[in-house]
Amino acid sequence: MSSAEPVLPELTDVNRGFWEAAARGELALQRCDDCGELRYPVAAVCPRCLSARSTWSPLSGRASLFSWIVFHNAYHAAWRDRLPYSVGLVELEEGPRLFGTLVATEGTPLALGMPLQVVFEASGDVSIPCFAPRHEGDGR
Repeated sequence: MSSAEPVLPELTDVNRGFWEAAARGELALQRCDDCGELRYPVAAVCPRCLSARSTWSPLSGRASLFSWIVFHNAYHAAWRDRLPYSVGLVELEEGPRLFGTLVATEGTPLALGMPLQVVFEASGDVSIPCFAPRHEGDGR
């Protein structure tokens, strides 16, 4: 692998459902079959009740911006052509918070609480969840 190739996730038995859903254009997280807790990060057991039983549940993909950072240095060669780029900590409508690249933000100032929607970018053989501004009435 050359240094300019993206670092792709390693698929495991625990995270495979997340990446399979992303390939279908869905954001999904594990939901505990015993207590209903959404698991993030993905895990072999529920952090609330320690059950190993879960089902991959599709989520709305709607989120709000909780925090963000703008990168001006490429810490990996694969990101050099994207400088500057933003990574946000987003709070999903369903509750969990996760990190994702913020895309399609040119001309849209980032602000705490701004509404976002998941979008997927192809990278190698996987689709990576990213977040873009959500505008009322745009169908998202």
